[in-house]
Amino acid sequence: MLHVRFNLLTSDPDRLADSVSFIESEVRDRVQSRPGNLGLSLYTNPVLGTAVVESFWVSQDALRASEQTVSSGRRQAARLAAGTVAVERFQLPVFEREAPPEPGAGLRLTRMDIEPSQIEDSVEAYGDIVVPWLAETAGLCSTLLLVDPDTGRSISESVWRDRQAMAASRSVAAAMRVDFAASTDCAVRVVEEYGLVFNSSWKPRS
Repeated sequence: MLHVRFNLLTSDPDRLADSVSFIESEVRDRVQSRPGNLGLSLYTNPVLGTAVVESFWVSQDALRASEQTVSSGRRQAARLAAGTVAVERFQLPVFEREAPPEPGAGLRLTRMDIEPSQIEDSVEAYGDIVVPWLAETAGLCSTLLLVDPDTGRSISESVWRDRQAMAASRSVAAAMRVDFAASTDCAVRVVEEYGLVFNSSWKPRS
């Protein structure tokens, strides 16, 4: 099972660019050089001063072994942005890629709460409902589902070719959320949108 470390950086919007530059020049190579790493992604919302940094790992053991290496970079990124970082760790049971995302791509992130006892069924429903529905929508690059089986906290991610494609998909995404929630009894907590700075994540062949 693949794993993801999910970092949410909240900052002073006027200082977010300093933190982004540091992540690109220092953190990216440091993380990607760790054993078991499958790449890194960085998305930002400059207006709000928020950023999502995700690192992808072949296993939970690889993720855990990297903690000490990445913690100092995370603290420095927060200092540069005059902000804070919240860290979450997830399993990644769904990772479908239609096309590699390029700078300027858009990320829609949907936070959900699922009953822990329903995680397995919800992963199956996500593959049956969300993945094919989004795959038929113009401009989709990738679809991911992040889950914490202990708490039920989950994140659905869709990455789009550009901001225009992401905006055009909002009605489809809204209808899909209703269907998925009805099928799984999950609670949709928030929907967020970001722009891609870089994404080097990759899925190993099974």
